[in-house]
Amino acid sequence: MCEEMKECCKVVIGQKFPEVEVKTTHGVIKLPDYYVEKGKWFVLFSHPADFTPVCTTEFVGFQKRYDQFRELNCELIGLSIDQVFSHIKWVEWIKEKLGVEIEFPIIADDMGELAKKLGMVSPYKGTNTVRAVFIVDDKGVIRAIIYYPQEIGRNLDEIVRAVKALQTSDKYGVATPANWPENDLLGDKVIIPPASSIEEKKQREEACKKGEIECYDWWFCYKKLE
Repeated sequence: MCEEMKECCKVVIGQKFPEVEVKTTHGVIKLPDYYVEKGKWFVLFSHPADFTPVCTTEFVGFQKRYDQFRELNCELIGLSIDQVFSHIKWVEWIKEKLGVEIEFPIIADDMGELAKKLGMVSPYKGTNTVRAVFIVDDKGVIRAIIYYPQEIGRNLDEIVRAVKALQTSDKYGVATPANWPENDLLGDKVIIPPASSIEEKKQREEACKKGEIECYDWWFCYKKLE
């Protein structure tokens, strides 16, 4: 069991997404190059199985938010330990019965190799994948990892929010507070990284006096983005 758990912990935040060639409903794709070469972020998410109720609601939800992801220069790609023909039939069913056309590819990891490499299969939860989410940036680096149990559907708006927050942090060199951009204390303002020296502390205090930034204290400063 210990060895199995070690396998699940190979991939961590800040690591380059492992290079792998996968079969999908859109043909063979090489990750992460397929997206990196286009300068795009991507969200890879797993679902336990095709033709299951919770997974169906998630796929409809992801598709309905697909434009929001694309506005963030981010693509979607699903995965489960099913074969391509099962994915195709399920996508056809969703379009026919629910009126939603799934536009993003779905990986057919029928041998479960990628799922195990990414820690999507828990030795305590059977042989299907849990609901894992990997947010990968345009350089192929894993920026966030989120896991949900099989019995609980994801909050898809949170995944959109996480992508936006990561990109905002990269662009402006800031951190984002809880529930940003609707934080209880700061609203849509962002947090300036804490001062790392006495001189920088003094600069923060001066900037606060001038009204250039706002502070609760020298280590807790924030501002509104332009």
